[in-house]
Amino acid sequence: MLKDIRTPNDIKKLDIRQLEALAGELRSVIIETVARNGGHLSSNLGMVELTLAIDYVLNHPKDRVIFDVGHQCYAHKLLTGRYERFGTLRRKGGICGFSSMAEDPDDAFTSGHASTSISAALGLCRARDMRGGDETVVAVIGDGALTGGMSYEAMNDAGDSGTDIIVVINDNEMSISKNVGALSMHLTKIRRSRAYRTFKVNTRGLLAKIPVIGMPLFRLIERLRDMLKTLIIGENMFDAMGFKYLGPVDGHDIKRLIKALRIAREMGGPVVIHAVTRKGKGYIPAENEPDRFHGPGPFDVATGMSLTENEPGSGAAAAKLLADMAADDKRICAISAAMPMGTGFDGFARRWPERFFDVGIAEEHAVTMAGGLAAGGMRPYVAIYSVFLQRAYDQIVNDVCLNSLPVTFLLDRAGLVGADGATHNGVMDLSYLRSIPGMTIAAPRDVRCLRRLVKWSAGFGKPLAIRYPKDARDLGAALDHDTAIQPGKWEKLIDGDVAIIAVGTMVQTALAAGVALNSHGISAAVIDAMFVKPMDRQMLRETAQSAKLIVTLEENDLKGGFGEGVLAELSAMKICTDVLTLGVPDRPIRHASRAEQLAECGLDTQGVVSAILERLDTAGIPHD
Repeated sequence: MLKDIRTPNDIKKLDIRQLEALAGELRSVIIETVARNGGHLSSNLGMVELTLAIDYVLNHPKDRVIFDVGHQCYAHKLLTGRYERFGTLRRKGGICGFSSMAEDPDDAFTSGHASTSISAALGLCRARDMRGGDETVVAVIGDGALTGGMSYEAMNDAGDSGTDIIVVINDNEMSISKNVGALSMHLTKIRRSRAYRTFKVNTRGLLAKIPVIGMPLFRLIERLRDMLKTLIIGENMFDAMGFKYLGPVDGHDIKRLIKALRIAREMGGPVVIHAVTRKGKGYIPAENEPDRFHGPGPFDVATGMSLTENEPGSGAAAAKLLADMAADDKRICAISAAMPMGTGFDGFARRWPERFFDVGIAEEHAVTMAGGLAAGGMRPYVAIYSVFLQRAYDQIVNDVCLNSLPVTFLLDRAGLVGADGATHNGVMDLSYLRSIPGMTIAAPRDVRCLRRLVKWSAGFGKPLAIRYPKDARDLGAALDHDTAIQPGKWEKLIDGDVAIIAVGTMVQTALAAGVALNSHGISAAVIDAMFVKPMDRQMLRETAQSAKLIVTLEENDLKGGFGEGVLAELSAMKICTDVLTLGVPDRPIRHASRAEQLAECGLDTQGVVSAILERLDTAGIPHD
């Protein structure tokens, strides 16, 4: 059936049995495609029936649905005319792994980060109300994303507004790792309350038997029902926020889901539908290990075994060393924002549970709490992906740096990240952190240098950010000079006439470019700018005085990045010299392999060599 569906309106012709069969087809396509391309599996398998019900009830393209995070919208993509292209998922020029307005008009909002769907949906609702429309707007949000404070800001506003909005909570007790916090416990209480479910069914049956006696008395009875419900299980938080509550509903029962959505639309105003789902539903390996299959690489469908080597990443290396250090330094503690496994800190959590804090999808809280820990005499390490730390910019500025507190930020997944694309590229941290007074920024060239920095950081005593990529690259013992770490000191690895000053991951590219330039008769110096802030003014001055050309190389946006910082330092020192800045251009870099992204940005070896040769030609500097 799936190949014949061009629009969600096509599924309205199907009966419940056919919809259930279609759910099986959707799961098969999703499993086969993710097994081949990699992607988000567990979350999408758990959303199949819920997506079918939503797309069945809504009238497309008039009505709108927004998926929080957007990584669980694969079934929606397949139901909205993208079946034939779905095999290109997460590949260059193909289907995005998240919701994307640029990809298809049925993706109502581009998303890639958590806790945003209710805010965006409320914006669509208010736009509808102002222009006199009547479309239905649905926000789908997971219980994990509800640990983010932005979702409550939106619900508080939406509940007060009284506008027609449907919020569907996909409750699977998971975000990426196991959910934490009071909200998770509250949803569990509602989900498991037999008293609530029994009371709700009995009360509905009783009210149905009462003859028509007028709306005033009917509303009184409804209020009485809600009062009695509160006495039985306590007040529902959604009721308190101005939402009518429907549920819990079996998130894999298409018939009941369709009924709940229709009731919600008829009720009007802000409505919450609480759907209980199973992450990984329909694929036993994903059901048994939903966290491992949250975002797997290619795997064998029959066994669930990965087809690629899953070597420990840089984050795991940093976390293991930090756990060892914590044995001797009782001040060391670690914080994660719902991603202990993604950042490699699950091992630290097992070893030092009393000193590990997973705060949920709440980056702002994580940073300010770290500030409080530091003010209390601890040495907190905040392990967050580069792209997610930008959500806590104000807290970094005011709660950590303004107070000059010894908080170390471990920025995982820094740089271009490949198939996850524009919403996940960590290419702005150098830009947004450089502007903060009191912040020191370091970027190790490989995992050996990362370990040295982590070990040194415990005694630093000031705000510090260490950025590193996912993979634990090692450039070898030949480059492990083991010089003492000093803030603001760079290291010259090779001498030459053209100076390539490289940051972090780009040191390897600079070394390869230096070898290639030799064939053109050009000797290239390579300088490892381990510290982006403060800069090594002395080495920069000496390099400017001796080099024919300075080239800055960074896996970060050029705007506000390391290269612009070098130009500013040279200007402050009143030095005029030729500088070529190479980095990520001022545009979103879409999903592709990381190698393809680097080539697109001119940050692969060939791109760097070509840019240098072109600049030398323009400057009239001779070479072979």
